[in-house]
Amino acid sequence: MTAAHALRTASASAALCGSAAVALAQWTVTNLHPVGATASTAQGVGTGVQGGYGSIGGVPHAFVWSGTAASWLDVHPLGAALSQIYGAGGTQQAGSARIGSADHASTWTGTSGSHTDLHPPTMASSIAYSTSGTQQAGTAWTGGGSARASLWNGSAGSWINLHPAGAVISEARAVSGGQQVGHALISGADHAGLWGGSSGTWVDLHPPSATSSKGMGVGGGQQVGWAVIGGQRHAGLWSGTPASWVDLNPAGSAFSAALGVSGGEQAGYARFGTQDRAGIWNGTPASWVNLHALLPIGFSSSIAWSIRKEGGTTYVGGQGHNGITGRDEALLWVRTVVTACGPADIGRQGGTPGADGTLDNNDFIVFIDY
Repeated sequence: MTAAHALRTASASAALCGSAAVALAQWTVTNLHPVGATASTAQGVGTGVQGGYGSIGGVPHAFVWSGTAASWLDVHPLGAALSQIYGAGGTQQAGSARIGSADHASTWTGTSGSHTDLHPPTMASSIAYSTSGTQQAGTAWTGGGSARASLWNGSAGSWINLHPAGAVISEARAVSGGQQVGHALISGADHAGLWGGSSGTWVDLHPPSATSSKGMGVGGGQQVGWAVIGGQRHAGLWSGTPASWVDLNPAGSAFSAALGVSGGEQAGYARFGTQDRAGIWNGTPASWVNLHALLPIGFSSSIAWSIRKEGGTTYVGGQGHNGITGRDEALLWVRTVVTACGPADIGRQGGTPGADGTLDNNDFIVFIDY
């Protein structure tokens, strides 16, 4: 189902460009769920490609799309027991493939044959959760089951152990611009944290008012995740220090998490009542936009896993539970902003839009109604 629903919002600028300037922001949502899958999710958004996974014959398979359900490709590596993609950046996708009995951190570039095994030979298992296109962030486990935050530069031999001193376990969940974000278990509590490429660069982002916190996304100098405040999980935003913490939990929500960030906007979900709602923020709790409202009737819940802004277009990848089909289905929300400069005489002639020779309030009314 392509462009299942669209929402248009409009505003007119007081600034002049020629005789007028107007901006139109259009949201569309596309159901990416492929024929033959019993479940699917879009976890990462790259350049012209989305990555995720779904169930084929009861087995998780890594999937990629290029904007439509029909573009779906099953990139499950030959010989793997299962595979999943958790992140995308540029033209690369990151995730894991089970080789034998162990998960191996992996990358792809859109085909099953492009699969690259990143698994460090000294570790028992590993997963890559994110890629910038050149670097990958994730977790590797020791033989004793202890998690170690990990960074790669495209090969198994490039593995870097990011585990900070004093931590019991650690995970890196996202990478962008030479920064990695994740969490470490310190003094019995999860602490969100930020790295700059090595274990010694660890910065503890844990807000003073929180009992636990995790970092989940990074980009453009911002970090996102969540913190438990007063016993409730709240979506949050940082700018490199614990003091920079901004509580993004929307009014009326009992539970929220921010999972991705790009271009100053944050993506995630908030729970209202018993149902999760995909949404995005622009740095404050009041800026929350409910993306679930764009979905067709029948979707009971949704999550936004990732966000990518390119020029005037915003891409949000996620999933929704379709109560009609009884399954989770991969979703792609897209917002395109177009600014038009020049004469804005779109008037009204006989009740329909059309130039009437006068630039006045009627033109703005038609613009809103269109």
